[in-house]
Amino acid sequence: MTEYRVEGRGRVNRKTPVRFTFDGQTYEGLKGDTVASALLANGVHLMGRSFKYHRPRGVVTAGSEEPNALVGTTRGKGRFEPNTRATIQEIYPGLETESQNKWPSLKFDLGAINDRLYMLFSAGFYYKTFMWPRSFWDSVYEPLIRKAAGLGKAPTEVDPDTYASRYMHCDVLVVGSGPSGIAAALTAGRAGSKVVLVDENAEMGGTLLSEPSVSIDGQPAWEWLEGAMAELDRMPNVRRMTRTTAMGYYHQNMIGMVEKLTDHMAEIPEGAPRERMWRVRAREVVLAQGAIERPMVFDGNDTPGILMAGAAQTFLNRFGVLVGKSPVVLTSHDSAWYSAFDMADAGASVVAIVDTRNDVSQALRDEAQARGLKTYLGYTATGTKGRLRIKALRVNPVRDGKVGAGHLLFCDAVLMCGGWTPSLHLFSHTKGSLHWDAESKAYLPGKKSEDVHIAGAGRGLWGIASALEDGAKAGAAAVQSLGGSAGSATYAVADDRTGTGVTQKELPTDRSPGKAKAFVDFQNDVTAKDIRLAVREGMKSIEHVKRYTTNGMATDQGKLSNMNGLTIAADALGKEAPQVGLTTFRPPYTPTTFGAFCGYHKGAHFEVTRKTPIDPWAEEHGAAFEPVALWRRAWYFPQAGEDMHKAVARECKSTRESVGMFDASTLGKIEVSGPDAVEFMNRMYTNPWTKLGVGRCRYGLLLGEDGFIRDDGVIGRMRDDLFHVTTTTGGAARVLNMMEDYLQTEWPELKVWLTSTTEEWATIALNGPNARKLLAPFVEGADISADAFPHMSVVECTVAGFPSRLFRISFTGELGFEINVPARHGKALWEKLWEAGQQYDICPYGTETMHVLRAEKGYIIVGQDTDGTVTPQDAGIGWAIGKAKPDFVGKRSLQRPDIVAPGRKQLVGLLTEDPKTVLAEGAQIVDDPKQAKPMKMIGHVTSSYWSETLGRSIAMAVVEGGFDRMDSTLHIPTESGDAVPAKVTGTVFYDPAGDRLKVE
Repeated sequence: MTEYRVEGRGRVNRKTPVRFTFDGQTYEGLKGDTVASALLANGVHLMGRSFKYHRPRGVVTAGSEEPNALVGTTRGKGRFEPNTRATIQEIYPGLETESQNKWPSLKFDLGAINDRLYMLFSAGFYYKTFMWPRSFWDSVYEPLIRKAAGLGKAPTEVDPDTYASRYMHCDVLVVGSGPSGIAAALTAGRAGSKVVLVDENAEMGGTLLSEPSVSIDGQPAWEWLEGAMAELDRMPNVRRMTRTTAMGYYHQNMIGMVEKLTDHMAEIPEGAPRERMWRVRAREVVLAQGAIERPMVFDGNDTPGILMAGAAQTFLNRFGVLVGKSPVVLTSHDSAWYSAFDMADAGASVVAIVDTRNDVSQALRDEAQARGLKTYLGYTATGTKGRLRIKALRVNPVRDGKVGAGHLLFCDAVLMCGGWTPSLHLFSHTKGSLHWDAESKAYLPGKKSEDVHIAGAGRGLWGIASALEDGAKAGAAAVQSLGGSAGSATYAVADDRTGTGVTQKELPTDRSPGKAKAFVDFQNDVTAKDIRLAVREGMKSIEHVKRYTTNGMATDQGKLSNMNGLTIAADALGKEAPQVGLTTFRPPYTPTTFGAFCGYHKGAHFEVTRKTPIDPWAEEHGAAFEPVALWRRAWYFPQAGEDMHKAVARECKSTRESVGMFDASTLGKIEVSGPDAVEFMNRMYTNPWTKLGVGRCRYGLLLGEDGFIRDDGVIGRMRDDLFHVTTTTGGAARVLNMMEDYLQTEWPELKVWLTSTTEEWATIALNGPNARKLLAPFVEGADISADAFPHMSVVECTVAGFPSRLFRISFTGELGFEINVPARHGKALWEKLWEAGQQYDICPYGTETMHVLRAEKGYIIVGQDTDGTVTPQDAGIGWAIGKAKPDFVGKRSLQRPDIVAPGRKQLVGLLTEDPKTVLAEGAQIVDDPKQAKPMKMIGHVTSSYWSETLGRSIAMAVVEGGFDRMDSTLHIPTESGDAVPAKVTGTVFYDPAGDRLKVE
């Protein structure tokens, strides 16, 4: 038995000892211990070093809000994780842990020199120190900052674990399994609702686990708890989930939860995931997260051995561990008195109870006297003795606002309590409002934005009786909101530990406040004087104070530090706390692994490679592939002895001379349907759509509100109320999101439905003089002759027996068709066309050939020939703007002075002086290659290819005032230092009259 383990206390398994290591030394704990409780049982309080000053730090809390006891854990080969909270990590045989942020050892850390030089590291020091000289930034400051930044070591090996994710729906989700959460779950479960009860700890019970002396309905708390858990488990409509953290609360009652599955296991079952991310959609949510104990702010309050009184009570009653044999209790709240009583009853020689209040209830004083405990009322703490472990606490009387002479109370632990802060992080995620309660000096939940109920200490109630009653009411309210009814539940609680208290700024001191190291944020080493300095230097909002001092910016999201920081800032500003504001709580509630967020998306599955139905055929026929957006696309089809250049030249030639076949399935496809579909299209796109006949197509151009090109594509009108919209491959999701945004927020009155059909259709493009000859025998239900089916037409028919939407359009300048068939038939149709096309020497071609063919015709690709600052006029496609249209997205921006100003970059063609020279895409363009450096860049090359058809290179570029530079010569600097001269031309290099589109 370890020195600080108390016989007869705790819920750990005393028959199962567990050996683990900390900093290479082996320790023994018991099954059910956390790393923190096991180390404390061995008398170890020193568990880490602080971030900025490298001060010795010990455990402060017993839960997930712990700021100090962050350790690295090794769970077998490759399973290393930094910044694990020792208060949460359960021990198991073979667990290896190590302290962080120290060198060469935890007890002797050279980084502690920062503590001696603390005057150099005051609030905002990085804003002031690293400004001069400027030349030091790259060579001195940045390298030093990067080396010092962060806590713990980043893992160096690939994570061998797997992570899972699932969805869940329920009627009532209860977050927190303390008395209020249990009562809510029981009430809702008994009413027949589908209930999920979650808690981040390994065992449910919350406060009940730390207060076994209370009785409920005539039973000791732990017996009642066991019965309640058994009842919940008997209900088929109730699910209990331990080791599960509700880390984020999102819109429409979506809660993100992370369940730890194997972190507590010595041997991981084959294939078992480490964590599972749950996305829960709950009809009603009950938040029963309780409250977080506030530290007291005084000089030396971060010394190892100083921790929260509630934490000491938890370590004693839940884990059977005394945090000290001769503790001092320092408090301003009644709850710490009960911690003192429990410690004394367990055999600790409590030195004294020091309360900053002058008036404490007679009942508490009587209990203290009965145990022979000395009390100091109206006292403050002004300092400590001991560096690696508390040895003494200096206390002073405060009379009429003046601090009297102090004396030392020798001790081995200090249990502090500065009041309690309702845990409202999840509620704040919903953008629910908070209101300031002047009596309790705390924020409480106000107006709700989701279907949520807050119960127990989370809304400022104290005591187990109040928590049970409030939880039952919250559960009943949730059931009633669902349209059901719940019976009223009452609980008889005896020996309840209710109480009151006051909250304070930093405690009064007998020394200069400027020399006191009274910590507000333990993790970021922020002191009370740092907060006051920030105010003196002009930070008047608590959000500014937070960023200037880094208070509350650590992984605990200000759980311990926010309210103390706010109180001190308000005092410095001479304002009430609500006037100073409150910082924003953001998910996740506690640090969450990247693995949990990624889930199954790891390694080859990290980013899914999407493949078309025709992809297997392309792979079988030796295609080279390239990634395009999220898709894998055939790049070119090399034959024996061909490189890309030769293969593309052959594909271009075959397509121009006979027929080429191209897999265009990746094009985005959106159906716009409904009575107001044409009005919607008129508002979204620059082109007019009212007079477009059924069975006809039109090039559609989409702008952003800034007037710049966002996407384009050919759009067919299938019916009066249905449009088949195509988008670029990479723009499909973006365009659909943009459409949905306008439909839902700007024009909700329109009766329009948007459906993504990208994956529904496989699309095969046939291009070339023989395209119609190849296709016609396969078409039934439509006449595709030149007269009956002119360019820019669409018809629903069957092709090779498959239902089809057949377009006569071209992205090559040749006679062209695009055949859309259900995706499941795409490969079969391709193979039929391939076989029949052998008589025409049919040639499959890939994306590189497609780029060359379209560039020869001057067809742009959005995102390549545009860069987000190009307007339709800049791209030479102003003809796509409906001149008579009253409005469309981006119309007003097209009249802005800067949009119509001369000298804008415009899209032009370039022909190099040497026809064999192919320019590099992205190359910069200058007027005069002999000008002094740095040269004035007037544009850049957007597209550049060798054209086998033309027997020369071609290029497109955006150039300042490009349309006014026709036939002039510009220069493109190269890596060798030379400049390539090129003549400015139009963008259409091949068949400018478009005769080849009209082949009979």
